[in-house]
Amino acid sequence: MSQIIIWLLAYIKLQEKIILYLFVLLTGKNITPKVDTPISKQYQYLQIDELPIIEVFEKLDHNQLLAEYKAKHGKVLKPIKRRNPKHKVPHNISCPRCQAPHVYIYDNNGGKGQYLCKICDFPFIKGQVYQKSISFKCPHCGKSLEKIKVRKQFIIHKCKNDFCSFYQYNLAVMTKKERKLFAQNPYAFKLHYIYREFTFDFKPLSKESTVIPKVDITKIHSSHQVLGLVLTYYTNYGLSSRNTAAIMKDIHGVDISHQTVLNYADAVSKYIKPYVDNYPYKLSNSFCGDETYLRVNGKWQYLFFFFDALKKIILSYRISPDRDTEAAVRALDDTLKKIGQLPEDLTFVVDGNPIYRLAQHVFYQHGIHFDLKQVIGLTNNDEVSREYRPLKQIIERLNRTFKREYKTTYGFKSSAGSEAFTILFVAYFNFLRPHSALEDKRVPVIIPELKNISNMPGKWITLIGLAQEYIEGLQAS
Repeated sequence: MSQIIIWLLAYIKLQEKIILYLFVLLTGKNITPKVDTPISKQYQYLQIDELPIIEVFEKLDHNQLLAEYKAKHGKVLKPIKRRNPKHKVPHNISCPRCQAPHVYIYDNNGGKGQYLCKICDFPFIKGQVYQKSISFKCPHCGKSLEKIKVRKQFIIHKCKNDFCSFYQYNLAVMTKKERKLFAQNPYAFKLHYIYREFTFDFKPLSKESTVIPKVDITKIHSSHQVLGLVLTYYTNYGLSSRNTAAIMKDIHGVDISHQTVLNYADAVSKYIKPYVDNYPYKLSNSFCGDETYLRVNGKWQYLFFFFDALKKIILSYRISPDRDTEAAVRALDDTLKKIGQLPEDLTFVVDGNPIYRLAQHVFYQHGIHFDLKQVIGLTNNDEVSREYRPLKQIIERLNRTFKREYKTTYGFKSSAGSEAFTILFVAYFNFLRPHSALEDKRVPVIIPELKNISNMPGKWITLIGLAQEYIEGLQAS
């Protein structure tokens, strides 16, 4: 029997090849069948330079500066005496920093539009706007960066100084072949310093108001025991909603539909989420992150996990339709909120995806600093990968655990369904699931109210009760 099946599969594949070949002959177009899995590609090469010098643009008063100069030196700072008429500064030019009039402004480059204020020593260019609160300077030569491109989520700033040490070094290390190509097509090479300033709306570590669920879980028609059983089968054992409904009928004699299972999951997830997100976790200083995928409404989306590798606690579980920098920033921010007081030696271990390095730059721009260790590829070709690969493997095991649970759902019809399942999985993983890597195979977060409950349905119902008490406390405050 097995031989017949193997032969039939081979025959079907042969027929598929013949059909594709005939289609090419008839239409001249080549088609390839769609693969129902996410495309696995190596990360696009993206050279990320070190962070720039960020200076706050401070408005000053030239009258106050002149008074301070007189008090310090015992004499008045005199206006500029121009010996060359070519260096005359127009009357409408004033310093954008201290508003000094033109009599205190030098022509700094022979009439080409660059000026220097004698009072506050601020160099500026005619017509350039200096109203922004911060400015970026090249960390190698100290020259101001110029805005060259505007993208959907960020602005690209570039150091155009040809005498910059960064640019000169990149020129010096080029091979003869690269120099020849550079002469033909200079835009194919990145030699100047580049910085990306992200523009999406983001306030790090901001305390968002907890969403109080409108669902009243007390109005569920089934008993608490039925609800606990449904959550146990659906979340703990990873059964699909249809299989959960079937086992409830076949084993327990409870006739419910698969949609009822999904409704229960959605209602409970809304109650559990505030409790999961705001629980006072006791954490270590060993954090790692990675992204996996799940199918929502026929399209692949990405789930960003960040994890305490020692305590085995999931800290972030953000779902995004895109694997981009903003998603990485939001996932890291969820984690930082749970850490609380940020240690000076805070480090995250992630893969080689450049979005995490760009996310680090976003937090640096907001004054939040942490180190980032990127484990590249599958082999230990560098010192960082050799040292930190064990942490990377830990987060990959978490991804595999989630995939085993998620696989039976065959994807979700909506974002709400994927979020509900993920919230329940995180609650189960953190509070209910014994972990073999922990002492006595205990659960990662021990809740005293759950210790003496012997069965999993009872634990789920007690956990829901604790979440409800937390919400009532928020409503009363």
